[in-house]
Amino acid sequence: MIMKDMILDKIKKVPPSGIRKYFDLINEMTDVISLGVGEPDFITPWNIREAGIYSLETGHTQYSSNAGFIELREEISKYLANKFDLVYNPEDEILVTVGGSEGIDAALRALVGPGDEVIIPEPSFVAYKGCTAFTGATPVTIELKQEDDFKLTAKQLEEAITEKTKVVIIPFPNNPTGAIMGRDDLYELVQVLKNKDIVVLSDEIYCELTYEGKHTSIASFPEMKDRTLVINGFSKSFAMTGWRLGYACGHKDLINEMKKIHQYAIMCAPTTAQDAAIEALRNSEEDVTMMSKEYNRRRRVAIDGFRKAGFSCYEPKGAFYVFPCIKKTGLSSEDFCEKLLIEQKVLVVPGTAFGECGEGYVRACYASSMENIIEAMKRIKEFADKY
Repeated sequence: MIMKDMILDKIKKVPPSGIRKYFDLINEMTDVISLGVGEPDFITPWNIREAGIYSLETGHTQYSSNAGFIELREEISKYLANKFDLVYNPEDEILVTVGGSEGIDAALRALVGPGDEVIIPEPSFVAYKGCTAFTGATPVTIELKQEDDFKLTAKQLEEAITEKTKVVIIPFPNNPTGAIMGRDDLYELVQVLKNKDIVVLSDEIYCELTYEGKHTSIASFPEMKDRTLVINGFSKSFAMTGWRLGYACGHKDLINEMKKIHQYAIMCAPTTAQDAAIEALRNSEEDVTMMSKEYNRRRRVAIDGFRKAGFSCYEPKGAFYVFPCIKKTGLSSEDFCEKLLIEQKVLVVPGTAFGECGEGYVRACYASSMENIIEAMKRIKEFADKY
């Protein structure tokens, strides 16, 4: 038996994440400043860690219900209602998942298959296209453009929809561009979608990291509530990446079918992380605000640094990334990143990791320390002066 011949072609055709090889490279180097990992440099706030420790010390280590502890779902329901005017019944409209990524995967597996199309605005999170391919459905990409502030326009959406379209992904605040969609922007999309049999998958993992105004969910429009699945989690806003906890909120019929996938593949999210998340939602608003303010400070330094180095740099309004254009160097995105890493020991990620339209851009994460960001910008300026 030849093992590679036993593997499904649809799996073999999916490329590995374009980000991972750079992390492998830095493992072989010393003194590298990494602006590559999309992860807060903050430690999970102490009260949240303490709740996790207490959960372990008291032996709270059994399975939860498949959907997650009802106490956690109730807190999620309150949080979304208070913060974003989203009303979900904790009994049957909320599913606790292993990170937001599991929610994306389960939703797509429940909704699409061969012959269906999923619209994916790009540049965007690498998992959307991969999870779509795993279902056998066809990803249909829309190129987000800097001249549109990397927003998805109603015209672009209308032109991409076909009779095969089953799901549209709305990835804002956006990774990697930092773009956001305000209420007026979303209203235009609602006019396109409100009378179509299309499910919206709204990835709002960066909802707390919006630097101008308040985050708006497309699910907050009454006509979109039942046709939208909101994906969210604790990794970015609460600095809980390693806890692997997220949630999906939507129509009870979709949540119920996603729960089946979750039951067979996962069983339940880690109970220690669930106990910690209850504490996060109840008592960590000040920490979230503090971290957001600090990211905003770092954001301005990173933007200024790239611009002083001579690069065109869109001003991100959300998340914790900048997405400067590096075309004037004459280097491809991959060449730029490899040379910058080897010559200056600074890691950024090529824009092509987030879609082919990311060519000519790189992503730099400013969820690193201010000291690291300042030093990285100095090195990037030296690099730019050379090229």
